[in-house]
Amino acid sequence: MDRKDELLKKFGRHLTALREERKLTIPELAAAAGLLPHQLRRIEAGEVNILFTTVVSLSRGLEVSPDVLLQSLDPG
Repeated sequence: MDRKDELLKKFGRHLTALREERKLTIPELAAAAGLLPHQLRRIEAGEVNILFTTVVSLSRGLEVSPDVLLQSLDPG
């Protein structure tokens, strides 16, 4: 697995954890973020590289700032 794939998987796991902490289902977060459930499933699985605007939409759906989503990628 290359570095890009690792980052996508790590982001997806973090996104899933945040969603579950907030007791949101995939359809609920997808609707709040303006995505389709299958799109969110693929993001959580680390199968797709997303745009920054999607990160912002997801953060709004989770009611967190985008940096909370991105902190999973912090190398430190």
